[in-house]
Amino acid sequence: MPITVGHDTAKTRKTLTVGDQSIAYYSIPAATEAGLGDFSNLPAALKVVLENMLRFEDDKTVTVDDIKAFATWGAQGGKNPREIAYRPARVLMQDFTGVPAVVDLAAMRDGLVALGGDPEKINPLNPVDLVIDHSVMIDEFGNPRAFQMNVDREYERNMERYTFLKWGQSAFNNFRVVPPGTGICHQVNLEYLAQTVWTDADQNGEQVAYPDTLVGTDSHTTMVNGAAVLGWGVGGIEAEAAMLGQPISMLIPEVIGFELTGSMVEGTTGTDLVLKVVEMLRAKGVVGKFVEFYGEGLDRLPLADRATIANMAPEYGATCGFFPIDGETLRYLRNTGRDEDRIALVEAYAKENGFWRGADYAPIYTDTLHLDMGTIVPAISGPKRPQDFVALTDGQKAFRKEMEETFKRPMGKEVSVEGEDYTMESGKVVIASITSCTNTSNPYVMIGAGLVARKARALGLNRKPWVKTSLAPGSQVVSAYLEAADLQEDLDAIGFNLVGYGCTTCIGNSGPLQPEISQAIADGDLVATSVLSGNRNFEGRISPDVRANYLASPPLVVAYALAGTLDINLAEDVIGTDKDGNDVYLKDIWPSSQEVAELVEATVTREAFQEKYAEVFTGDEKWQSVETTDQKTYDWPPTSTYVQNPPYFQGMSPEPGVITNIEGAKVLAILGDMITTDHISPAGSFKESTPAGRYLTERQVAPREFNSYGSRRGNHEVMMRGTFANIRIKNEMLDGVEGGYTKGPDGEQMSIFDAAMAHQEADTPLVIFGGEQYGAGSSRDWAAKGTALLGVKAVIAESFERIHRSNLVGMGVIPFEFTSGDTRKSLGLTGDETVSISGLDTIQPLQEVPCTITMGDGSTKEITLKCRIDTAIEIEYIEHGGVLHYVLRNLASAA
Repeated sequence: MPITVGHDTAKTRKTLTVGDQSIAYYSIPAATEAGLGDFSNLPAALKVVLENMLRFEDDKTVTVDDIKAFATWGAQGGKNPREIAYRPARVLMQDFTGVPAVVDLAAMRDGLVALGGDPEKINPLNPVDLVIDHSVMIDEFGNPRAFQMNVDREYERNMERYTFLKWGQSAFNNFRVVPPGTGICHQVNLEYLAQTVWTDADQNGEQVAYPDTLVGTDSHTTMVNGAAVLGWGVGGIEAEAAMLGQPISMLIPEVIGFELTGSMVEGTTGTDLVLKVVEMLRAKGVVGKFVEFYGEGLDRLPLADRATIANMAPEYGATCGFFPIDGETLRYLRNTGRDEDRIALVEAYAKENGFWRGADYAPIYTDTLHLDMGTIVPAISGPKRPQDFVALTDGQKAFRKEMEETFKRPMGKEVSVEGEDYTMESGKVVIASITSCTNTSNPYVMIGAGLVARKARALGLNRKPWVKTSLAPGSQVVSAYLEAADLQEDLDAIGFNLVGYGCTTCIGNSGPLQPEISQAIADGDLVATSVLSGNRNFEGRISPDVRANYLASPPLVVAYALAGTLDINLAEDVIGTDKDGNDVYLKDIWPSSQEVAELVEATVTREAFQEKYAEVFTGDEKWQSVETTDQKTYDWPPTSTYVQNPPYFQGMSPEPGVITNIEGAKVLAILGDMITTDHISPAGSFKESTPAGRYLTERQVAPREFNSYGSRRGNHEVMMRGTFANIRIKNEMLDGVEGGYTKGPDGEQMSIFDAAMAHQEADTPLVIFGGEQYGAGSSRDWAAKGTALLGVKAVIAESFERIHRSNLVGMGVIPFEFTSGDTRKSLGLTGDETVSISGLDTIQPLQEVPCTITMGDGSTKEITLKCRIDTAIEIEYIEHGGVLHYVLRNLASAA
């Protein structure tokens, strides 16, 4: 990109006085006065990005034309897809994605030493917080011992990882670790880390105020947008580059305005609202776009509900779902214990710099939608996509239709459960989990769940004996207010005991079912169900025993645990009988909005937040007792099955290579629509018979100690073997086969890993074919890392989700999209083809290139592909073999 002579940044740098404090800031109105354009009608979300351009204009990665492009964006009706270099203020990680990121940093230190550099040059330049929240599993539940037993088991399983992370905390600058048992990263971020307006010293030591921004190695980083903090999920690869000082290359996004009007009606929750929002925005199509919420309805929407909506941006496909700063933002910051000086700064800065949502807030949007919150009804979503909204009154009918059309199973087949006086049948709920930051961050739905439990307990109702119940809050504050309201005892009484502070069921750490129940499900080939207050319900995610997963509010999770089945009209049917034999309906145990609001007001206090976060980085005795070294490079334990030195930088040359054409590639898999990163790189448990299970067994690891794919992301050997290994993935090269299988070089069925290794042995490049929305879901970098390590050179799909496309490029794998209406189906692909793609040696961003497909019978088809290397810097990443290689070579050359 040519460098334009910069404007005088002194003209946009101003001083803001708040109380007795004076602080510098970069003024958007001043940019207009300096002749850079009219920015007054920009959405607040886009003004955050514009301020970033003003602040870094002297950095030479930003030009005057970049800044002026934002004025053109408004003049062109909300469109100007110009490439810009964006620098977030900080990075957020969780341990599943954070461990491999820290592994990469440690490996980069080794790589820099090998290239003759100083290892201490590998350090985060931006603040990084890693929250350990993905490791706790629900082994124990439904009793007072559950929490402590699960914590003990977590440390037993994960001590190697925790030792490594604690080393990283001491070895790297700007890197903090929030220990296990504290909470979920997004909830900790929302309740404590985020400041809405950030402050820091510039190179001259002067304090500067600017919008709090971040990227995170988890797709639900978007949650903090509810507090007007612009953040979104990126792959660990992109996050590592960001923390090492690389700007994030992005296009100025379109911004979809979502107007909310009216008020929520009695009996509905923020969860019901977000499930409708997800349905509407998925139908609209907002992939790669910002969504900003506006309208008079926000005046009656608590920040807890806003955070729930922002959290599920990955589910509706947007980069983020943003809420501007207003009075509710200030109320939340105050109630969660933020410093009063900070709150005053947020208000003054927002009003001075055009970020405040007042009565006159009316920006230009690329397009708009509208929703009257008075039309929201209680609902669930499922059985395998978050956008499949089902009104509660239609739940039974919808489930029976899914049984017939999707699962092709009959209702009513009963299977005996050994040693029990009940039977299993399709539709029975075997997991009911109050889990995930999406909803446990919201006191209204958590207090609501506690009141449902209280009313049910008073009537003598209890969970059905086949339901595995759990409560896993996203922060310790939740326990504080549930106990203050005397609701935890009621939840305990019906089986919702505390099992841990972490993601648990939402990421597949639901733990094993009772073996006899699991066996009955398998024997009858039944469709068992789960109900969870999470954000994801993809196939194979929640439990290997469960095919149908439904998202619901925490109060409905409790209700379904009492009913024990999805084959019920929960809104109208009897869910149980009281101690006197009378029928009990949902309306009999459902709390009023006033009951909930009064308890929230009385128990969710500023003091509780301040107390629980007072020593957030200290941890308990177990964490404090974890021993590590103070070496600057990591001493990789050769026998570790959790942490291994990855091969990315070993033997790396000082100079990059060139992009070459793909010749004679074989097909590793042909996959359908909506293949998620869970399909590509599952996070849950795995069996002895899998390639990963065999690898661990050969190293004397007992199946009981396998833990999960997610917990072993620091070991590339396990993760390579787990790539494309989801138990529900379907490779269309095989007829009706589920799981990670393909045709090997000899045409015989084998695991994808074994086939990939055989092709690598023959030095044969590989390609993957996919359908629409390839790579949807989580931001997990291993979906791209595993793909690269299997020898895949290209992924050819109908469309890509944003994060996974970026991750593929970051690992040196080139994404391509079909053009001219071609698809894997229209081309009649079987997997016996050979693929060659030319034009890559002179590739430009978004260029179309020719592809020759040689069919199994020797005939050929010539098609055109769109190369999804989107920006100029991404071409350099591919030339270097990935973004981290690019950063490492630059650091080495600057030595």
